[in-house]
Amino acid sequence: MGHSERKLFKAIREINEAYAPAAVFVYATCVTALIGDDIEAVCKRAAKKFGLPVVPVNAPGFVGSKNLGNKLAGEALLDHIIGTVEPDDARPSDINILGEFNLSGEFWQVRPLLDKLGVRVRACILGDSRYLDIATAHRARAAMMVCSTALINLARKMQERWDIPYFEGSFYGITDTSEALRQIAGLLVKQGAGPELISRTEALIVEEEARAWRRLEVYRPRLQGKRVLLNTGGVKSWSVAHALMEIGMEIVGTSIKKSTDNDKERLKQMLTNDSRMSGATTPRELYSALSDHKVDIMLSGGRTQFIALKAKMPWLDINQERQHSYAGYHGIVELARQIDLSIHNPIWAQVREPAPWEMAPARGDVRGGSATVI
Repeated sequence: MGHSERKLFKAIREINEAYAPAAVFVYATCVTALIGDDIEAVCKRAAKKFGLPVVPVNAPGFVGSKNLGNKLAGEALLDHIIGTVEPDDARPSDINILGEFNLSGEFWQVRPLLDKLGVRVRACILGDSRYLDIATAHRARAAMMVCSTALINLARKMQERWDIPYFEGSFYGITDTSEALRQIAGLLVKQGAGPELISRTEALIVEEEARAWRRLEVYRPRLQGKRVLLNTGGVKSWSVAHALMEIGMEIVGTSIKKSTDNDKERLKQMLTNDSRMSGATTPRELYSALSDHKVDIMLSGGRTQFIALKAKMPWLDINQERQHSYAGYHGIVELARQIDLSIHNPIWAQVREPAPWEMAPARGDVRGGSATVI
């Protein structure tokens, strides 16, 4: 109280001297906002003093929902970083990937596909990005929006300022991954890349799809017709649902919380019954669907795993806490493998059996060497 701005300036100076970072980001906390510290003035003074980009992010407590916090962070990148450095290696095949967070290393399974096509990722915001990548992101020729609920404002404003066209796509599932590659190639060709990029993309898609379908043949007969309850939101509400339907699984229900209107529209086109889309599903409703054996497995975040365990039903983590990556051609095979392991785990048959003390007594009860007939 009264000294925090000086302490902030001192902290920035010590960080600069000890680590010489490319940039320093200062996030406002709830207390900072309540007592009225002017972090923007401190950041501006520190940037001038140390010749270092010092970026204020005014999202105290991440201001409401996670999506709003993401949008405010995107605005900070737009106001203070993007467009501040001119690259000397710009190419007509440079793209930005927006709203991709590289969960469990998912983008590491997608980047090699782009490398094979000769497409360079100028910036992946915010997965694996470096300051210089983001600072030069305005020279990309096209962009792909992966999670529109997080950074759609960034994509729109970059299109307005620097004429960078974008599309919304997904890297979940075989068909969606192929379609994303096609759209990337199509946009880049329109922006000046060589037309041979289209033929290279189609050749790569044929090769990768054939390999993925061969690997999926092991799991498809075991998963065909299995019923899935998908309790997530945002882009996963339709992208993961479509990936599961590709391998023959039935989507019993999917949550549309945190989903945009475009996400909901995609779902309506995919599902045969709109009632399968739900906003906020209560724990009681989830438990009822699971305990009545209306589904074979639930895919959700870690917060609802105990509902599935209580109902003695298989569950798989599909949100950010997961240990496996499910993006790209390799990812859909891994997703099928993990679902297969979960559904066919013998533990479920065991836990559903009556406990020993709940079972009917045996026909004969041996006590002290003599048999008592029940």
